[in-house]
Amino acid sequence: MGRRKTSLIALKEISEINMTPLMDLTFILLITFIITFPLIEQGIPVNLPKGKTADLDNPDTRSITINAVGTLFLDDLPITKNALAGEMQRTGELTPNATVYVRADQTINYGRVAEVMKVLYDAKITRMALVTEAEE
Repeated sequence: MGRRKTSLIALKEISEINMTPLMDLTFILLITFIITFPLIEQGIPVNLPKGKTADLDNPDTRSITINAVGTLFLDDLPITKNALAGEMQRTGELTPNATVYVRADQTINYGRVAEVMKVLYDAKITRMALVTEAEE
């Protein structure tokens, strides 16, 4: 009988779990997601011009960004103008209802934005939007 009491006491001590490390881990993960989520959405820093905005909801979207020095990015990855033309041609053929968002720094030359719009026109992309910041 003495042996049985000893094993029950030992099992009771083992069954208690210290929750403090689990809560610490949970809070660290929460803080990590809070910090990284805005960085995922706006990958490339661009100073957008101000203008009227409207919400566009379309699951088939691509994003073209032109930063202040004129570098092109397609979905946050650097790309050349020729490679962009090929990728937009494929997008136009595979998903004709795709919307392309063009984000350009407000200090960039208008001609650079016009080049990107010409690429979209040549690829027969009919749904495009110039992304701006909301007016205050």
